[in-house]
Amino acid sequence: MIAVGVLLVALTLHSPACAADAGFTQFIASLWPEAQAAGVSRETFDLQTRGLEPDYKLPDLILPGRPATGAPSQAEFVQVPADYIKEASIARLATEGQKLMAKHRAALDGIEQRFGVPASVVLAIWGRETDYGRYALPYDTLRVVATQAYVGRRKDQYRAEFILALKILGEGAVTRKEFRSSWAGATGYTQFLPSEYYKHGVDLDGDGRVDIWHSVPDALASAAQQLVNKGWQPGVRWAYEVRAPGNVDCTTGVPEVTKPIGEWLRAGFVPVRGAKLNAAEQAQPASLLQPEGVYGPAFLTTKNYFVIKEYNFSDLYVLFVGHLSDFMGSPLPFATPWSASTQLRTKDVEAMQRHLTRIGLYKDKLDGKAGMQTRAALGAYQKSAGLKVDCWPSEAVLQSMSAAR
Repeated sequence: MIAVGVLLVALTLHSPACAADAGFTQFIASLWPEAQAAGVSRETFDLQTRGLEPDYKLPDLILPGRPATGAPSQAEFVQVPADYIKEASIARLATEGQKLMAKHRAALDGIEQRFGVPASVVLAIWGRETDYGRYALPYDTLRVVATQAYVGRRKDQYRAEFILALKILGEGAVTRKEFRSSWAGATGYTQFLPSEYYKHGVDLDGDGRVDIWHSVPDALASAAQQLVNKGWQPGVRWAYEVRAPGNVDCTTGVPEVTKPIGEWLRAGFVPVRGAKLNAAEQAQPASLLQPEGVYGPAFLTTKNYFVIKEYNFSDLYVLFVGHLSDFMGSPLPFATPWSASTQLRTKDVEAMQRHLTRIGLYKDKLDGKAGMQTRAALGAYQKSAGLKVDCWPSEAVLQSMSAAR
């Protein structure tokens, strides 16, 4: 039995996992000069990295001898809008948001005055990101960013995030136990990467530190500061829901096609529920957004729409946040209901993107996500193939592309 035990230990020590862990330990140790240059003490570095192990179960890793893993299929990208933007969920979060608006009125008034970002918008971001802090983030932030720096698809980015995560811990901004994150390393009430904490963090409650994990004023002010730093325009709505004319060309639904809202209205787009837009609103530049192609609601999106989109690069995320923000003041669903459309599997949408790229209609990422550029390219393909032009990835379009190969 002793001989068997020795053999098992020997096999374990020479297993790929142990070799990889030894490499990980050496990699982490090699980062000390960068950490020191960033102001991390040797004591903090040794304390926080002692016993640190990689988490090879995370998504978005490139591991030798294993199939490459991509980012998990976020709900923003694989669900149809009706699944992602459920009115019952919006109503629940809006009710809670109204209570929190009253509870944190002083802080929110200060945020509006200082940053020009409506209280309902930062509350909606908080509600979407962590259910107003009730969602327990599942991962150890330091372990996540260390693993992603070692074997992730974006090593250089996460190398910097790892150093800054150590700096956050060294400054005592949060304890290691409470330094929890998503699989991608976003942490706190409003989901900041460590670099975003340093770029946008605000100490609104005046206690001498930026605390996005426990201080609601700090977290919401930091979210507002991030929006401002990305170009937020005070007094401008995020979008206007409209009814599109029957002859709408859905291929124009891209950020590059921008014109004053008044021009869109003169072309037959009509604000829903009889809304009247003043001269300043009509002068605002806007792009057309049709999240389900010609089906479902249509929107004229302003500069602030794209600012929120930089917080999370997903049209459905922005629609959720914007709709939730509006719902807190006026509890109405979108005037046009979502259709019963179905979303093709990610690999099928990616196959479409590859075909569209080959024929010169698409120049964006091959990510299997039916975003603005993909929908417009699909519409252009449908025009060229004599199909119904609806700018939506359907089985019929997939079959047409397969037959054309």
